[in-house]
Amino acid sequence: MTFLEDAAGLADELRSLRRALHADPELGLELPRTQRRVLDALDGLGLEVTLGVSSTAVTAVLRGERPGPVVLLRGDMDALPVAEETGLDFASTNGAMHACGHDLHVTGLVGAAKLLAARRDELPGSVIFMFQPGEEADGGAVRMIEEGVLDAAGERPVAAYGVHVATGRFGVVETRAGTLMAGANELYVTVNGRGGHGSQPVTSVDPVPALLEIGLALQTMVTRRFSVFDPVVVTVTQLSAGQAVNVIPPAARLGATVRTLSQASVETLIAETRRLADGIAAAHGCTAEVDFQIDYPVTVNDPTEAAFALEVAADLFGEDDATELPAPHMGSEDFSYVLAEVPGAFVFLGATPPEIDERTAPWNHSPLVVFDDAVLPRQAAYLAELAWRRLHRS
Repeated sequence: MTFLEDAAGLADELRSLRRALHADPELGLELPRTQRRVLDALDGLGLEVTLGVSSTAVTAVLRGERPGPVVLLRGDMDALPVAEETGLDFASTNGAMHACGHDLHVTGLVGAAKLLAARRDELPGSVIFMFQPGEEADGGAVRMIEEGVLDAAGERPVAAYGVHVATGRFGVVETRAGTLMAGANELYVTVNGRGGHGSQPVTSVDPVPALLEIGLALQTMVTRRFSVFDPVVVTVTQLSAGQAVNVIPPAARLGATVRTLSQASVETLIAETRRLADGIAAAHGCTAEVDFQIDYPVTVNDPTEAAFALEVAADLFGEDDATELPAPHMGSEDFSYVLAEVPGAFVFLGATPPEIDERTAPWNHSPLVVFDDAVLPRQAAYLAELAWRRLHRS
């Protein structure tokens, strides 16, 4: 029997777990109900389980009965503060949603643990199963690394792999060598003026027009200061000023998400934003403060491990279902912290239901996005096969 054949026998069990997780999503670093479901699903597999201290993380180690190295497999567990609008009969009703597919990531990793545990006697080495909370904004990977997930088996992994479901043709694995996903950053610009009465702007120094001009100028600056071959995305998502409609506020503020593919772009962006904000603010008689925060670094795949991941996918599912991406994604991922410590690969797995056109389907983070849990046996088998072959190759 192959892992794919064995996984087919787990389909009903995996579907049940995924739907229970989907109906009851939790946010951030504290996911007690999700953690309980993971622990119950792993019970009886003979794994060495360690719980997080600063979060509800779960680290589980499977030790093979033959000597060998260590491989790490990761699945993130947290949801998003999105009110679900899918109409599914197992849709969330608590105001949060697994709109990024982390319910499938958890379930696929549980499936891989079951598949590999069943072949413990043939396994040459150990596998770390990293069930991670707080991926969406809380740096859960950093916390798990600080608490020893990479050393949970007694030695550092020789490779680490993660699978992320995405809107795309069902069952297709996609990745690339080198830069795969952008770094995530936050930009805040505060313009300080002098407040006054809305009917007499001449007696005040209004920061609002300056802020609005800065917001528009950021878009032009990105197209004129950065190469299209090292792209930067700046999206202003927050604007705040006064609360009373007849009061000119003393200050106004914008917030933006910034995605970059290189450290050089980060440094240039910080310098150019300060120059732009200071200049526009000064032209309006105001001053500006710029706060730039780095959230997640760029996700970089090891070239050898990325090629290996595509090779395994092609062998399991066929050449047409293993695709090398031509360019990085501008989304971000905190598995980047793991890949900064351990060579490995992060891959995307298409999970759009066959009856939905993936070209127009809602994307991850949409309240309407739908993932097909029929992909779970394929996901579990793929993760198990990655670990199995990598351990046998060492």
